[in-house]
Amino acid sequence: MKARHHNGRYATRARATAPGRVRLIGGRWRGTRLEVPEVAGLRPTSDRVRETLFNWLAPALPGARVLDLFAGSGALGLEAVSRGAASAVLVERDRVLAQALRTVAGRLPGGEVVKVAEADARQWLQGQANASFDIAFVDPPFAEGLWETVLPVLSPLLAADGWLYVESRAETPAAPPAGWALHRDGRTREVHHALYRRGGPY
Repeated sequence: MKARHHNGRYATRARATAPGRVRLIGGRWRGTRLEVPEVAGLRPTSDRVRETLFNWLAPALPGARVLDLFAGSGALGLEAVSRGAASAVLVERDRVLAQALRTVAGRLPGGEVVKVAEADARQWLQGQANASFDIAFVDPPFAEGLWETVLPVLSPLLAADGWLYVESRAETPAAPPAGWALHRDGRTREVHHALYRRGGPY
């Protein structure tokens, strides 16, 4: 989704959902509208890709600790909690987007389990040595080429049986460090989206 400003989900993905019209599509918060600010190039993950991803993740979601590292609209992290995750940390460096995420979480019943960190993802990761997550979503700005920087630092923060979701350019898929096995993946004209599991195929 990109062409982007940092930490959102931005213009390139096919069939983008327009800012201001994003809705959660499953779980207890199904139908909740995410008030997405008009930030240049911002576009959330499409409903189709989200539905596919959360079908893949369904058995892992109940009780999971989730990290949405480049949160943007928050569609992935919030969808995970809506579908049963115990908590989520949404990292977003854009002040307007971060405030919008806090507003959304504050009006959702049970939204106190969603924490918003207004920070650069790389700097935030450096201060999380004692953190542990079961699922992480990584969809950085394509133009900044952050996968090689972020994924090795993120990997130690994920559980021994953790899940890692990565989006990257369709023509140059990004790969996580050694120790992660591809579980499922898909591709649009412009985006490769892949779900990995630590420790081998399952």
